[in-house]
Amino acid sequence: MDAGERRLMEEVLRKAMADTTGAALDAALTDLGWPTMLTEEPDTAVPLVFLLLGETGAHASVLNDVLLAAVGRPVGGTLPLPYAGGAWVEWTRGDAPHGSPLDPALPLRPVPAGEPVVMAPGHRALGWWLLGAGRTMLALARDHVLSRDQFGRPLASFQALRHRLAETYVALEGAEAVLVAATDATGSLLAKAAAGRAALTAARHCQQALGGIGFTAEHPLHLYVRRVLVLDGLLGSSRELTREAGRMLRHERCTPRLTEL
Repeated sequence: MDAGERRLMEEVLRKAMADTTGAALDAALTDLGWPTMLTEEPDTAVPLVFLLLGETGAHASVLNDVLLAAVGRPVGGTLPLPYAGGAWVEWTRGDAPHGSPLDPALPLRPVPAGEPVVMAPGHRALGWWLLGAGRTMLALARDHVLSRDQFGRPLASFQALRHRLAETYVALEGAEAVLVAATDATGSLLAKAAAGRAALTAARHCQQALGGIGFTAEHPLHLYVRRVLVLDGLLGSSRELTREAGRMLRHERCTPRLTEL
């Protein structure tokens, strides 16, 4: 897929995610060739689809497909997914009535512990999803501080807010760099941890920048905050993955090189 084809596909996918979500989006992605893209060009398809899911706020059961394809199983099914705190969940197909208490839009349900999952592809996919959500939260906060005044001054002129948004931007850019560099299991684990931490940083700082309006149902920020809190826990939270990385480093007594500089 060349640059022109990728831009066209991004436009088509973004429109589909703006118009549909859940089961309807699953069907739309299948019609657009998602299973073929996942098989033939995963390094392009996964970052593109999951980043757009994060940016648009839509959701689909494509994480199942990524994990199934990683072990050579047909896409379109489901499998138990490890969750933070030792729990297991299933991302069901369709618009099920049950959902996460934090994000009722997501069709997650608790299930008994399942077989071990090949985590690396899922870690990278969720990392891109978290990165996309973080970017949208930063954009919402930026638009707010540029358009509002307080005490006779633009909100964007207050240094404390500028520092919060700058810290968010740096965290998101750093997470993207790790995601781009991640190729093996260790790199993918670190990438998901970095993306989770960056998205949580975005949620915290952007909430402060938006103030009271960010807590209201009328403003979309709360939808992204809920989403990143749930996604961070899937396949291990950023805190758990950071501890796991520390245990690995202590055991191996060396630091893996993520990329050649």
